[in-house]
Amino acid sequence: MPLLAQQAPKEVREHSQVWTAYFNQTRLSDKWGIWLDVHARRTDFLDRWNTMIFRPGLTYYLNDHVRLTAGYAYVAHFPANSAAPVRPEHRPWQQVMWTSRSKKLQTLQWVRLEERFNRKVANNELLDEYAFNFRVRYQISLMVPLKGDFIQLGTPFLVLSDEVHINAGKQITYNYFDQNRFFLGLGYQFSKTMNVQLGYMNLFQQLPTGNQFNNNHALRLFFFHNLDLRRKDG
Repeated sequence: MPLLAQQAPKEVREHSQVWTAYFNQTRLSDKWGIWLDVHARRTDFLDRWNTMIFRPGLTYYLNDHVRLTAGYAYVAHFPANSAAPVRPEHRPWQQVMWTSRSKKLQTLQWVRLEERFNRKVANNELLDEYAFNFRVRYQISLMVPLKGDFIQLGTPFLVLSDEVHINAGKQITYNYFDQNRFFLGLGYQFSKTMNVQLGYMNLFQQLPTGNQFNNNHALRLFFFHNLDLRRKDG
């Protein structure tokens, strides 16, 4: 069967999407903080819903540049067939993230582990069973100010990022590579705590059959909100 899957002709389907998201990191103390990101995605540009995600987490700060986060995500997958139900996914996750800032360059990287419990669907009905697999993600983002030496209030900046997803687990047969997300866009720091990033994302995904792929062209609009609630001495 794996040999037959490898010999089957490669099929690539083109899609257009719109992704919007809000990311919040709030630091409560020197060591603890909270994480929240919320996503709404449309497919065939704006024709129908594709995915919604609600993902909170608890963060432990090793220092100002390295932090550990663990949390839970609820994901709603909307079907292409209107008769089919919305498929829920429960996704615990753990992450290490590190940042750096130097003259003319700011970087953000993370490695994330996800445990994915996807509700099974048969004959347009939800079953009381789940498919399970692990997924490992690595992301790197580079941000370059377009004026001045650092990204600060009122600074426009260039954003270049890439994220690769790798599947693992007994139920993964043909698509250990899951997807790659490449993003190129512009950002603007419009307050001390928030910036917005808008641009083009290409998402290339291998489906479980092994020979079928989705090539998604997406307009991506993300808001990043970082708060520090620690008491300021003096």
